[in-house]
Amino acid sequence: IGFLIINSSCSQITTLINHKDKPKRSDKTLQAIQRVGQAVNLAVGRFVTVGEAIANENHELKEEMSVACIEARRAGETIAQLTDVANLDHPESDSHITIFTDKTGVVKAARLLLSSVTKVLVLADRIVIKQIITSRNKVLATMEQLEKVSSFQEFVQIFSQFGNEMVEFAHLTGDRQNDLKDEKKKARMAASRAVLEKCTMMLLTASKTCLRHPDCESARINKDGVFHRMRLALEQVIEIVTDSRPNGENEMAPISIYSGIKEFKNKVEGLRENLYFLSKENLSTMLEVILEHTEDFTDSAYTSHEHREHILELSKQAKMELEHLVSVWMQAQNQKTKDLMEDLEVAILKTCQCMNELKREVHSAATSLAADLLKYHTDHMVLKALKITGVEGNLEAVAEYTCKLSEQKEQLVEVCRLLRHVSGTEPLEITCIHAEDTFQVTGPQIISAAETLALHPSSKIAKENLEVFCEAWESQLSDMSMLLREINDVFEGRRGEKRVYLSLPRPGKHNANLKALKPVKLDTEEQAKIAKLGLELHLLTSDVDSETEKWEDQENEIVQHGQGMSSMAYSMYLFTRGEGLLKTTQDLFHQAEVHDDDKPMLLLEAEKLISMCKQLQVTRTIKISTKFYAVCVFLLRSMSSLLFLM
Repeated sequence: IGFLIINSSCSQITTLINHKDKPKRSDKTLQAIQRVGQAVNLAVGRFVTVGEAIANENHELKEEMSVACIEARRAGETIAQLTDVANLDHPESDSHITIFTDKTGVVKAARLLLSSVTKVLVLADRIVIKQIITSRNKVLATMEQLEKVSSFQEFVQIFSQFGNEMVEFAHLTGDRQNDLKDEKKKARMAASRAVLEKCTMMLLTASKTCLRHPDCESARINKDGVFHRMRLALEQVIEIVTDSRPNGENEMAPISIYSGIKEFKNKVEGLRENLYFLSKENLSTMLEVILEHTEDFTDSAYTSHEHREHILELSKQAKMELEHLVSVWMQAQNQKTKDLMEDLEVAILKTCQCMNELKREVHSAATSLAADLLKYHTDHMVLKALKITGVEGNLEAVAEYTCKLSEQKEQLVEVCRLLRHVSGTEPLEITCIHAEDTFQVTGPQIISAAETLALHPSSKIAKENLEVFCEAWESQLSDMSMLLREINDVFEGRRGEKRVYLSLPRPGKHNANLKALKPVKLDTEEQAKIAKLGLELHLLTSDVDSETEKWEDQENEIVQHGQGMSSMAYSMYLFTRGEGLLKTTQDLFHQAEVHDDDKPMLLLEAEKLISMCKQLQVTRTIKISTKFYAVCVFLLRSMSSLLFLM
């Protein structure tokens, strides 16, 4: 709100200051000037009212905030007085001071207004940061209590308090995430909040398991891992909010092949405008760094022989093209003939083309490997085997499957590293790093949970604990599938396009009937319902994606319906968390192209999908999973329920 007022005030005040003196001024002009002054004063008045309310709630900054609010109000009133000219026939000859007789006064008032409003915003920002830090400290203090409890009764009481504190922290950090302008920071904040969200349930079951089996070393290791990860996530949130690093360290930005190639090409193409703005050593060094990173692909045991050979061949070609470019470039510096400049243009084009081919090759290597790996692990056989052998108390079998899970973890971690190189944007790079960290941490936690269950096969809480960690693993695989889709969208230039969801009305059918939606304040119960439905959508999305991936014919109409619903539902899930591309309720309905009268169509689409699946079952033209159309129905009904709440 504050920024909107500043922008509005700046625009309107500029209009006043730039008003040209004329021999005669019409009543219409005078009234317009007065309206601008009044509008500024009213806007400032509303803004100051909010600032004063904040000051009354925060005594440590009350004095500073009050002074800034008084200055802003005074400036707004001054501007209103100076523009009070509508009823003056001859403003210049009147004793009343106006914009026509004292433009300097308007300039001073405008500067005071902008200065005081900025001060209020800065103070308000400090208060928000302090609230987040205070909330974090509460969470940490309660976590310490949870670590030390020795009885279930005490644990339940403290965990209830912990849950309330986490909800408060989630609200504060969610608002802060939405306010962040830096997409990189926003992605880091989203990653940290996702860790805290998932770890809350892990902390519950891991702690209960440790309380039930206090002498079990694997249970203790499992619990300690959750607490450690939550503390790291809490610390990262504070780093983002305060824009600081521990011990004054500078954040090391991850360097990817994509970003390296982009910068290299910009330098090469810059030679067209200026032959002397960089050295040949600079270009050579940049290429060396890029080719060093390609070794992550060529040295990887999971890169195919074909991709490895192509990457090595293109790396060699890139060196040759640069050598030729440098040779022509040096000649052009000494003698700018037409022939040499044409040769230079050709060398620039060939060098950039080679780098594009290298970029395309590493992208293909990373994404094809990721797609194959995700498809291979769709059935979650290792996780299922760990659950079964754990309940059986078969320690030897558990050890065998934990080795397989460790191998799977190493594969996924390696793929995440390769995907980071080709992600295309900094936010997606951060998402790749988050996925890598999640697999790196969750793998050993599943192993310790499985070992605990094998040692205590009749323990219901140990079984539940293993289930929670396995679900986290499956959820991360689902997130990785979505990440892969986004990386491909960026590479193919589809980023930002609105998808056509096949299960909903097509764009254009109801656009003319869409009306602007008024903002509505939701009460706590409604917020809880929406949050619950959002989480339900997320879980059902994973189920639908899992089922559709099993189909051999990916072009089948039913598969496309399912994929469309899944993508739509995931966007809605992100919306309930204050994340993703949908920022307002109106965005949600525009994205869905849903009119109020069309909401029941969601349920009709569900019935249509059931009918189609049943027909195929009867005719036996294709084997349909009962679970597939069941989860699609649940998904549509959850989406419908969420839209009705909005």
